[in-house]
Amino acid sequence: MTEQKFGVSGFTLKWIAIICMLIDHVGAVLFPQYIQLRMIGRLAFPIYCFLLVEGAVHTKDIHKYEVRLFLFALLSELPFDLAFFGRIYFGHQNVFFTLFFGLVAVEQCQKRTGKLSSFLTFLSSIALAEVLNTDYGASGVTFILLFYILYQYRVAKQAAFVVMNYLMYGISVQIYATFAALPMLLYNGKRGPSMKYFFYAFYPIHLLVIYVICKLIY
Repeated sequence: MTEQKFGVSGFTLKWIAIICMLIDHVGAVLFPQYIQLRMIGRLAFPIYCFLLVEGAVHTKDIHKYEVRLFLFALLSELPFDLAFFGRIYFGHQNVFFTLFFGLVAVEQCQKRTGKLSSFLTFLSSIALAEVLNTDYGASGVTFILLFYILYQYRVAKQAAFVVMNYLMYGISVQIYATFAALPMLLYNGKRGPSMKYFFYAFYPIHLLVIYVICKLIY
């Protein structure tokens, strides 16, 4: 994406996403009666999808990117299970798996090996996301590929995201995810400070902290 003088950097978008995610998870586990916290939290995932595509386009080694996502998916699964289910639970997998499957689909598109090959990889990715019941599942992988296909079209991809989100979720709490289009539109194409592993590590660590607080309170 072409850099702009004004707007927000990728670093700022990461902070918006991480704060919204934290609010969402605190609401889901500790204060489920306050739906407003979940509404705010809906902004996080689309921004993560958007940033994933930015990373995929600019990374020097997409395979290392995939390995990193997969490793953090494995590392995050126990904290995810404990925070949301209070025990080891194989029926639902954390969002890192969704991001990983989405990145695999993007990589196949980058190879330009043919539309059929890319489409089959996409189908395989959404099928695995659904079978494993990852966070956001097939819709999450679809959002990632949508942001990649329309990568060069700043406004069009956000408009497509808003429409796709409505078609997939209708009028539900997920409709609030559309508000994520605004900070994404303001993205100026600049990376900003990295702090890469902080943002990765925050996910499993904050889930463990929420789990401990939940056990202490309840």
